Amino acid sequence: MADEREKRPASHEPVFVVNETGSSPWLFVCEHASNHVPDGFDGLGLGEDALRAHIAWDPGAVEVARHLSAALDAPLVESCLSRLLIDCNRPLDAPDLIPEISEMTVIPGNHELNSLERTARIDLSHRPFHARIEQLIAARAARGFPSWMVTIHSFTPVYRAISRPWHVGIIHDADDRVAAPLIAALKQDQTLNVGVNEPYAPSDRVYYTLERHARPRNAPCAMIEIRNNEIADAKAQRAWAERLAPIFSRIGETLCPAPQLNGTKN
Repeated sequence: MADEREKRPASHEPVFVVNETGSSPWLFVCEHASNHVPDGFDGLGLGEDALRAHIAWDPGAVEVARHLSAALDAPLVESCLSRLLIDCNRPLDAPDLIPEISEMTVIPGNHELNSLERTARIDLSHRPFHARIEQLIAARAARGFPSWMVTIHSFTPVYRAISRPWHVGIIHDADDRVAAPLIAALKQDQTLNVGVNEPYAPSDRVYYTLERHARPRNAPCAMIEIRNNEIADAKAQRAWAERLAPIFSRIGETLCPAPQLNGTKN
């Protein structure tokens, strides 16, 4: 895994869309793509080691997501700011929306924020991130494309001194149209330990992006968590995308025929 902080364009916009006009029905989202903390926040009082660690982002996840986006011609929405500023995959009333402690690390810059400071964080990242997803889904619908949503995450092998044995986890709720065939396909590889609603479940309030954008539209959806030592370098990240891409293609064939552009005759 690269030691350097993730590099972004100088503008550091809060959200970035890759392949916005992609023709795939799949829409990928990476809420924890970046560990960037803008100037003016003094690194939230943390050192470089903490800002490189998993508490600040999901290492390797966005690279896998970008490979999937390219392989499937699918759009990808990335958050460009660290989840330590505000977690875009949490509801606004979640206690860990702006964490004062992450795992066992105290976040000094998040301590006892007042209501104006919390609102400023929401306006900085959370609100524009979800507004951009809404805009993208609406634009795709206007072109005749569904948006089957998959969020891409990574997790640390050891959390609070507890080892996590899964190589990958698939998180889903009652709608398993994506999750069930995805789990079945991954389990065909006997070398993989596939977690089902592990290391998290929707009851942990980690399903927010999908609950907000996919479930109200009855859009097929799922969340993928890959153990971050499985995607620690470019070769491994590409390999995981190459494992997942054909599975998504097969699932797509079962969900519905390829979408047609508005005005296109069969």
